[in-house]
Order: sequence, then C-alpha cells, then structure tokens
Amino acid sequence: MLARLFSRIKPGAVPLLLLTVLAPALLAACASSPSGTTSGDCGASSSTPTAAVSSTATSNSTGALAHPLAASAQRLSPASPQPFTIGLTYIPDVQFAPFYVAKELGYYQNAGLDVTLRHHGFTEGEFDALVAGHEDAIFASGDEVLQERSRGVPITYIGQVFTKYPVTLIVPACSPIHSAADLRGHTIGIPGAYGATYIGLLAILQSAGLSKSDVHIQSIGFTQVTALLSNKVDAVMGYVNNEPIQLQKAGFAIRTIPVSFPLISNGLAALDPELQAHPGEIRALVQATLQGVDYTLAHPDQAFAICKKYVPGLDDPTKAAAAQAELTATLPLWKTAAGAKPGYTSADAWQQMESLMQTQGQLSGAVNVNSVFSNAYLPS
Repeated sequence: MLARLFSRIKPGAVPLLLLTVLAPALLAACASSPSGTTSGDCGASSSTPTAAVSSTATSNSTGALAHPLAASAQRLSPASPQPFTIGLTYIPDVQFAPFYVAKELGYYQNAGLDVTLRHHGFTEGEFDALVAGHEDAIFASGDEVLQERSRGVPITYIGQVFTKYPVTLIVPACSPIHSAADLRGHTIGIPGAYGATYIGLLAILQSAGLSKSDVHIQSIGFTQVTALLSNKVDAVMGYVNNEPIQLQKAGFAIRTIPVSFPLISNGLAALDPELQAHPGEIRALVQATLQGVDYTLAHPDQAFAICKKYVPGLDDPTKAAAAQAELTATLPLWKTAAGAKPGYTSADAWQQMESLMQTQGQLSGAVNVNSVFSNAYLPS
C-alpha cells in the first residue's frame, strides 16, 4: 500500500491514493404511474427455468466539497496516464457497457487515466476494496452510498450514470393490481430484505401511503419469474432489464408498476481523501464515463460488440440474444431527461431518499445529506 502510494509521488504531481488513514480493521469487513404491458396470455405458465472512518472533508449546502477543483495543480496527460481502478461489482455484464466503451475507445486514456475495470468476487463486501485502497472509485447506487456513509465511511457520490432506479413491481396482466394503492393485502415476492428490490418496494409502498404491515412480503430468493408463473405470489419486485424480459420470453403477459419515489440510482462514488487529493483525476473519470454513456446510447450495436471483449460467453448465440435484449432494456436507464445536466443529482432527491431509508430502518445512524454527494466533478 505505502509502496504504491509513494511510487507515484513526483515533482508537480500528487499521489493518487491518500487512504493510509483508514483503519486496517476495515480490510476484514466482508458482507402510481402508468404501467407497461407485454404481449401474451394472462396466466400462461411454463417451466422457465464496518468500522467508522474519520474524514476531514467538508461540504456546502449544494453537496459540493468545499475545496475548489482549481486548487489542483495536477495535469493529466494521455502520454503518461495515471493508474486508476474502478470497482464494478461482481460479474461482467452488458449493464456496464459505458465503462467498457470508455476504456476500449480510449476515453479514459485521452483523459489521462490508465483505467483498470475491476469486477468483485462473490466473497468480498461491495466496498471492501475501495476502503482498503485497492480501488479509486466504485459504481454503486445512491442508497448503498447512503448506507455506507451512515456507517461512518467517508464516501461521496460524484456522478449519476443510471438516471432511473432500475427496479419495478411486476404483476400478471390479469391481476387486480393496477397501481401501488391496490397492493393492500397482497403477497409480494422479493429476493430478501436487502438491496435495490427491497428499497424499491419500500418506496412504492410509501408513495401509495402503505406500510409493510399492509402487505405480505415474502422472501423468495432470486426466483421471481418462477414464483409469478406458478402463482406463488401476487407480485414480485425485479429489475427492469431482467425479469420482465424473461417473463415475456415465457409468453406470460405482465404489467409493471415503476418506482415513482425519488431514489438515486447507480453512479460513481469515491472516498473523500481521494476526492481531496486528486480532484483532477476524479473529474476526468466522470467526464470520460459520461462519454461512454453517450456513445452507448447513440451506438448500442457497436457498444454490444465491445461488450463481447469483456463479458464471457457472448459468442454463444443464445447468450448473445439474451444479453442484447438486456442491453436494449437498459438503454432507458442511461438516458438523461431533456434539459437535465448529465450526472447531476439534486439535494431534494437525496433528502427524500434519506428520509425514507431512515424511517424504514435502513441506515445505521444519522447522515448529513449534503456530505453524501457532490456535483462539483461534473463536466462544466
């Protein structure tokens, strides 16, 4: 760690990582809207298959870190790019296409970054490598960043990539459930009381004025498709780019009820010491990643071709067709609304999400929302 830190110190530059203040113990920490309808017969079935970390970072009321970006004397050069590791969590997938595109087409290189895209192992905690100093930034959801901050980890969300929360409520097309308000008394299947599907369900219930006691929540693991096909539950929570596609392929007609409550979806985040030490690198990271998003939206077929280099198995026609459908369903998640600034998140949305999560017992302690995010690293 120290060797890596000091090896990068040179005249006129600042070391990439200033994380030696982190406690070694952290290394061991491992753990109602319009709805859409698909075609098919209703009811058709088939056998479808940490410890607290102190931080000296301060924030202003807009969520921007107090230090100015101009204070960095660092100059990034494509000729001598700075090593930079991005944590992408778990297995390679087309949902990470903008990152693959930005690396393959040289956007990171041109921004002065020699980027390593690191997918996590299943046995490591999502933020373990970041806290340990093995990653410089991570792709994570806003709710996950809030939870880490509530545990004392000095992490800041610096740029939105998914502009919409990626989960939805799914019901059979013949279901009496037409809106979130109709969920009272019904059984809803979720993988478990964790993650985006659970947070999304809590948001849907709150938007309808319902509580967990008004419905029957059943943990079914990752068997949402089978559970809905077999009428085991009345509704399931799933990802918009996954379960609806599988159900459509099975010929099962559905309706989806999206999350209308303001939740911050997946984006880039980094620890405050990294932001303070290398604002230039962070800004370059955000800009190049958003370039990858723009290219993927404009050229999805070419982006998919690039994914084949990073996602194993896409030479198989069946797997490729499934991945292509997933990518197509993911495109709307990357689109920025007309007139909105790419990567931007609002203090109001963060405040509403924090209030929901605090009320629902999803945070470990009080959180100053303005310390959780910053728009200061977005392209000007």
